[in-house]
Amino acid sequence: MTKLVVVSAGLSNPSSTRILADQLAAATVTALQAGGAAVDVEVVELRDLAHAITDNLLTGFPSGALADAVEAVAAADAVVAVTPVFSASYSGLFKSFFDVLETDALEGKPVLMAATAGTARHSLVLEHAMRPLFSYLHAVPVPTAVFAAAEDFGSRGLAERVDRAAGELADAVLRRPRLKAADPFEDVTPFEDLLGA
Repeated sequence: MTKLVVVSAGLSNPSSTRILADQLAAATVTALQAGGAAVDVEVVELRDLAHAITDNLLTGFPSGALADAVEAVAAADAVVAVTPVFSASYSGLFKSFFDVLETDALEGKPVLMAATAGTARHSLVLEHAMRPLFSYLHAVPVPTAVFAAAEDFGSRGLAERVDRAAGELADAVLRRPRLKAADPFEDVTPFEDLLGA
């Protein structure tokens, strides 16, 4: 079972950030299923975790639903990460969530980055803020990142970008070698050999 975790940092309800996150998740599921994978999707809505994230920054420990979200991201085969743009960068809530993850939580993990804003002037946030963040975290951002300004919703161009990025994420997941869990009893000396020595 392929586990896809969608991290959405939208603050309003309903949120254009969540709408884009849902579109990316649906397209990724379709692409993964076309490649023969069974998919389990979990959505992490950061708006609901804002207080717990702040508590974690102060105490150093996640609790409750935040601990579950941190564990989900660490166990994911792939992540879709979507943020609204504030002051020409990702939101503080978005950054704070990735700050509380363990340092190796995203190591080698395929990530599809996306952002929303009121105007297309903020589209470079994907390359100037998000890609460096995920590279620093040793994630593997897919080549196509998706930006959606208010006027993009419902446009054919956005749908095409969503499908392209989702296809790249699915391809990265399907081609990624699966690590086999180590068997603790694989290299055990039989008891009779221990007695004979």
